[in-house]
Amino acid sequence: MANQFRTLDSHSAEHFGDTRDHWWNLDFLELMARRLSFDRVRDVLDVGCGVGHWGRLLAQVLPATARVQGVDCDPLWVEHAAARVSGLGGRFSYQVAVAERLPFADASFDLVTCQTVLIHAPDPSAVIDEMIRVTRPGGLLLAAEPNNIANALVFDSVNFHDPVDEVVARVRLQLICERGKAALGEGHNSIGDLLPGLFAERNLGDVCAYQNDKTNVVLPPYDTPAQRAMLEERADFKDRGFWIWSRDDTRGYFLAGGGRDNEFDALWSAAIGGSDRVDRAIAERTYGGAGGGISYLIAGRKPATSVEGSAREPKGY
Repeated sequence: MANQFRTLDSHSAEHFGDTRDHWWNLDFLELMARRLSFDRVRDVLDVGCGVGHWGRLLAQVLPATARVQGVDCDPLWVEHAAARVSGLGGRFSYQVAVAERLPFADASFDLVTCQTVLIHAPDPSAVIDEMIRVTRPGGLLLAAEPNNIANALVFDSVNFHDPVDEVVARVRLQLICERGKAALGEGHNSIGDLLPGLFAERNLGDVCAYQNDKTNVVLPPYDTPAQRAMLEERADFKDRGFWIWSRDDTRGYFLAGGGRDNEFDALWSAAIGGSDRVDRAIAERTYGGAGGGISYLIAGRKPATSVEGSAREPKGY
């Protein structure tokens, strides 16, 4: 099974499988490393590190001497992250901590980063402020966060010609659920759109946003590691009645977002109704899609000196 963690009762367990190893093209990250002057980086903090995917990936485009410290609120993920780097010479270390209260002194790191963490934060501004606090003057804040609602309008060879009403139903369900998730204090799944503005409000300099050039292309004979992992994850989600979330979680988000209980069943059916058609197309080797989405890499640099009178200047502890 591509995701050994999928049934665990820990945050993001559904999304720590092998598919996560294929989210980025390494040459794209090499380009970002040049543009963002990673050659200056010596100390890195990976906030909400999970089992360490993002920090280990960035380490491939950082100086060989750069050290990566990861923190996560779940001791289980810290344990697994540490196990995955055993034997790598002590370049990586992990500890338990919450993103809103990092156990580090002010100005401790050259690069403070996160991947798909702010989409789960009840108050992303508080996390950003804390990340800024532990960044050194002149250091870099780097967030990899998506606009997930865009995925509701990504088509493939099976659903490209679906009736407009069915397409709109899927978009409606996902948008209401995203807003419901935010209303429940569980984060907003499309926060990536807002991050450049949030960075600028905090007087970060050189704020820029790039779009991940990796897509989840699926084509017969489905034999690349990325495609095998993706189709295996898809089959597992279907077997366990998952969409983006479980049916119960989806219904909870939908109602919290203002959806009407009497329309949920129809919208849920619209969201998962094409699964059997996809199965048949895969079996017949006719299924294909480009698999594009919107995933941002957003950066900003902490001023080398304090900005006088800043209303949002992070406070030290």
